[in-house]
Amino acid sequence: MQHLSGMDRARSALERGERFPAGLLPELVAESWQRCRDIGLDPNATPREEVLPFAQVRRKREETEGLRRLALAEMQLLYSQIAGSNFMIALGDASGMVLDTISDPVFAESAAGRAIIPGSRWDERNRGTNALGLAAMAGQPVAIYGREHYFASHAHLSCMAAPIVDSHGRVLGLLDASCANEARQQHTHVLVRMAAAQIENGLIFQECPESFILAFHPRGEYLDTLSAGLLAISRDGVVAALNRPGIALLAGLPAAAGSHFQDLFDGDFGRTIDTLLNGGVAAIRDQAGSAVLMVCRQIGQRRPRLLSATTVPVRGVSQAGARTPDFICEDEGLRQAIADLPEAVAMQMPIHLTGETGTGKELMARHIHEVSGREGAFVAVNCGAIAEQLFVAELFGHERGAFTNARHEGSAGLARAAHKGTLFLDEVADIPLAAQTALLRFLDSMEVRAVGGQHSHKIDVQIVSATNRDLRELVAARAFRSDLFYRLAALTIALPPLAVRTDFALVAQHLVQKLAPGTAITDAAIALLRRRAWPGNIRELRSALQKALIRGKGGFIDEAALDDASQERASATACPACRQNPLASRRCSEIRAIFAATEGNISATARQLGLSRTTVYKHVAEERPLREEGRP
Repeated sequence: MQHLSGMDRARSALERGERFPAGLLPELVAESWQRCRDIGLDPNATPREEVLPFAQVRRKREETEGLRRLALAEMQLLYSQIAGSNFMIALGDASGMVLDTISDPVFAESAAGRAIIPGSRWDERNRGTNALGLAAMAGQPVAIYGREHYFASHAHLSCMAAPIVDSHGRVLGLLDASCANEARQQHTHVLVRMAAAQIENGLIFQECPESFILAFHPRGEYLDTLSAGLLAISRDGVVAALNRPGIALLAGLPAAAGSHFQDLFDGDFGRTIDTLLNGGVAAIRDQAGSAVLMVCRQIGQRRPRLLSATTVPVRGVSQAGARTPDFICEDEGLRQAIADLPEAVAMQMPIHLTGETGTGKELMARHIHEVSGREGAFVAVNCGAIAEQLFVAELFGHERGAFTNARHEGSAGLARAAHKGTLFLDEVADIPLAAQTALLRFLDSMEVRAVGGQHSHKIDVQIVSATNRDLRELVAARAFRSDLFYRLAALTIALPPLAVRTDFALVAQHLVQKLAPGTAITDAAIALLRRRAWPGNIRELRSALQKALIRGKGGFIDEAALDDASQERASATACPACRQNPLASRRCSEIRAIFAATEGNISATARQLGLSRTTVYKHVAEERPLREEGRP
């Protein structure tokens, strides 16, 4: 008989209704499995996917506004730490209902990602053994890996959750990171626990603006870490709040709100505060006789203030990471289009960029300059902004007095300014026909002669051109020289419209970080944005996000921060039954988008989304005619 692993034996016992062999499962998991079995859950059945109405989600968000603001900032930081791991970070309330998510786009589009949405409940009765529900029940950090989940359909996931508690030990919310089991990362559990601790510290700063906040620890090097105790105390020495490390460090003492400083520490409160306010470190003993070092982290304010997670003591871990690229390029078509760039610039091939306005042509041109490794400057020329009679002089320079209104001292020209660098000819379709001949001659010889000059100068430049117009049509209309077109377009890169890019979520996240570093944008907000048409492409999206940052005064962007018009446009893509519920419209719009992409094929849509054909039909029933696979 083939030897079975411990997990195989445990799963076999679960599915047969037998007693679980001792020692095969963590105690919390075994107890959870038994509770699930006792209420009659079938481990091979489909979990009950209960999603509460959006009104309840909104109400719970309002009730936990301070927690949510701090949590979303921490979720964004956690996202940056484990980005690229096929994961989702979720904030839940104390019962295990999801309030917000921030995801890796790959995970967000998976079946699991579509199940972990605002309003979804993850208690044991609905979802069986899972980290979010178990952490809510046990009040402690929990990791559930793969087949430790009760339902077999969750076996491909690894989930890590930690409760967020207040100074009274009450669970206020839950932080969860879920990832594909094959991408399982043990260290993620540690990061989730650290993020929860940082939120707890942030809540003390946020809720005690009029208190002194003191950090203490037996070792000075730990005063700036999450291991330090935090003590919020009034000007009279009365304790307002303590964090969990502080309670642990003062074990055996009355470490709770309402006690007095001198109930905890063997020292005069007034003299200690005087030392701390002078910027010193107080060496003091607690009432149990243990020596600690203490510093002041906040001098009490007279008025409440809103704090972000970044105002509390920094973590005892490096947050340095790889430098953020200047643009996102994870769309497969775009990646293939630029795959040959290194070879092209090595051969000094002219590169032509096409795409609608706002698709990032100049950003791509600057990237080409970086790829080339050229030591010279990147010189951009807006060909449509130069008067026809001055175009050649601006590009190739002119001698003193060469023509009326010429610069008194003459000009070397933009082409010579780009020597050893890159010359970017933007809006190249607007080059006057008369000037096209001079440009073609330059491209053939790489020599420039200033207007009114006698001598030519050999230069070395990488040529990049761009336009949002179809040069082939202009050639056919004899508005653009065919020989110049072929010279410029040795390699053509077409930048896709934003609306069809598969990396839309990454683009949105990247723009938010460029506009307001550290600001979170939720998956629900991205889902609403994704459904817009975006005729202005990335430029328009940037403007929309700037507006959302102004509206979203909490330091994050969610559905409420988006303008009403965008929400109306988003809901318009859903079926009539889902239009009034932003949560339901997210899935509905996705189903209808895939349905349209498969040309009305219900079976293909169901396969692609992992749904039943009945579910798909419910959302597209009014879309006629419908087409089944194999039928015309």
